[in-house]
Formats: sequence, C-alpha cells, structure tokens
Amino acid sequence: MRARGRTVFRTGLKWATAVLAGGVLLSAAAARAGDGTVALTFDDLPGLSLVPDQPYVNYLNDMLLRGLKRHRMPATGFVNESKLDLIDRPQQIANLQKWVDAGFDLGNHTFSHESPDELGGVGYILDIARGETVTRELLAARHRRLAWFRHPYLETGFPEAVKLEINRWLDTHGYRVAPVTIDADDWEFAEPYDDALSRHDEARRLRIRRQYLAYTERTVAWYQSASEALFGRRIAFVMLLHATRLNADCIDDLADILKRRRLKVVPLDRAMKDPVYRLGDPYVGHDGVAWLERWAEARHKDLPWDSWQDPPKDIVDEYDRTNNDRRDTTPRLAPVGR
Repeated sequence: MRARGRTVFRTGLKWATAVLAGGVLLSAAAARAGDGTVALTFDDLPGLSLVPDQPYVNYLNDMLLRGLKRHRMPATGFVNESKLDLIDRPQQIANLQKWVDAGFDLGNHTFSHESPDELGGVGYILDIARGETVTRELLAARHRRLAWFRHPYLETGFPEAVKLEINRWLDTHGYRVAPVTIDADDWEFAEPYDDALSRHDEARRLRIRRQYLAYTERTVAWYQSASEALFGRRIAFVMLLHATRLNADCIDDLADILKRRRLKVVPLDRAMKDPVYRLGDPYVGHDGVAWLERWAEARHKDLPWDSWQDPPKDIVDEYDRTNNDRRDTTPRLAPVGR
C-alpha cells in the first residue's frame, strides 16, 4: 500500500452544483435511509500480508470470515487477481471461494492494484478487465454477477477525460463504483502488525493492536460528525478495510466498536440506497480522497478538520521502516494461530 492524500485537492475539481444543492438530502426519508448503518468492504483479497506465506493468508481469511459470520455482518471483498499467482494459485482461489461459499459478495479491485496515473486510461481499463476473470466465474457458478468496482488508492482518474473514459467503460460493463465514506487507514497499522508477528514481538503486537482499535473508534466517530456537518444527518456509511491478519485478529473488537457507535452492518447495495450516493463523484484530481471530502469541496463546506487526527507518528514511522526493511530482508512469519 501507499499513502493517499486526505485533504489536498489539486487542480481539476469539477463541481456538480445543481445536484449537490438538492434539499432532498435533508428530508426525513433520507435520514431514515442512512441513520445508523454501515457497509463493510475489504480490499486486497485474497489477502494483504507483509510476506507471501500461504498458511498465513489462509488463516487470515478463515478467521475474518468466521468473525463476520459470528457477528452476522455482511461484507464485500474486493479482489486483486494478480495476488493469485504470488503464492499458491489453487489455494488463493480457494480463499476467494470461501467468501462466495459463505454468502459474501466479491468485487473487482483491478488486477495489479496500480494507479490510473501510472497506467493511463486505456492501460487502467485493461487492468480492470484482466482483474475480473476468476472472480466473475466464481460468482457466476452461484448464479451471481460481478457488479462492484473499487479504485486502488481511491484514485479515480486525472485529467477529467481519463476519469470519464474509465467511468464509461465501467458503466458499459455493468460495474458500480463502491465509494468510501469511512476510512481509518487500517493498512498503515497492518504491516507493522505483520512485522511484529514475524519477529515474535508480542508486546509490540499488542501495542499496535491497541493503537489501531483506539484510532479506528475515534475515526469512525469523526466521520459521523463530518456527515452531520455536511448533510445535517448521518448517512449510510461505506467503510474501507483490508483483508489483513490485523483485521482478522480484531474482528470481534471491530464489531464492538460499530455497536458502540450505533452502527448496524448492512449489505453494500442497501447502504448505497441512501440518496446521498446519487450525488456521484464530483472530484477530478490526482489524490485518492474519501467521498465526504469530495462532496464537501463541491458544496463549499468545511468538515470538522480541527478534530481530525492522523495515525500515531510511531505507527507511520514503523510502516515506513517496515517497507524499507523489506528491501533487504524477508522475516519469517510467526506460526499460524498466534
């Protein structure tokens, strides 16, 4: 993973003012559509891990799915099919099959998890098409269709012509973009957590876990406040998470956080019925920013940034250090089940 911009908007923002001005968003019906609900989405299936270790990835999928089922939380997993060949292809496909067999949905997250800035419009579209082969077949075998797309890094295309080219292809091929309206930067905690496991550093592992859960609860609360500031109500949220060992180990705690924040987990298609998602995406720029930020800029409104907190500095430093260390050494992962 790499960091995405949070508040920096570069040239090229287009405002959908006619749609954004609609008072329907503050109606009682709209409030009922969104109040107290969140859809969970997990990127980078079949797993985001520091080291390619098949038992480790199998374990995180098993534990994540068991936890979701235990708490009756529906979820959508977004697949990078390039990951199928990074370790053992049959076992990686079997992990995706587990999601489908458990009744969860899968979406396309491109083949290689590259940016449209890197690939260009045509190259990015080819990467989307390449990333649907196995996923589409797994869903079709259960008489379901591949309907959701999530942009890596939340980078949706720049300049506007490239973004429109990508969107036209997605529309033509039956995809709907899965936006993000809660993002607690879980990926930044996940690799240091993997590293702590690989080094058998239990004190560090537990400290990262505590920091992650505290940061997540604080960030969920911030997005709830930001929604109220922007729309006068709490929308039906779509939360970005990743298929990691950290989230597998913390799934019970995450469920507790959502309960404390009075958020009921619903399927993605239900959350997307909130009228707020009819606003679309007015932002055109290089940075990958969440949708509340896009809508706030288009509406010329401020979000409560004075209460926003970035991930703890020691976590950011550990993430950077872990990525640098990876260039020189590949640590052995701790035994599965720890």
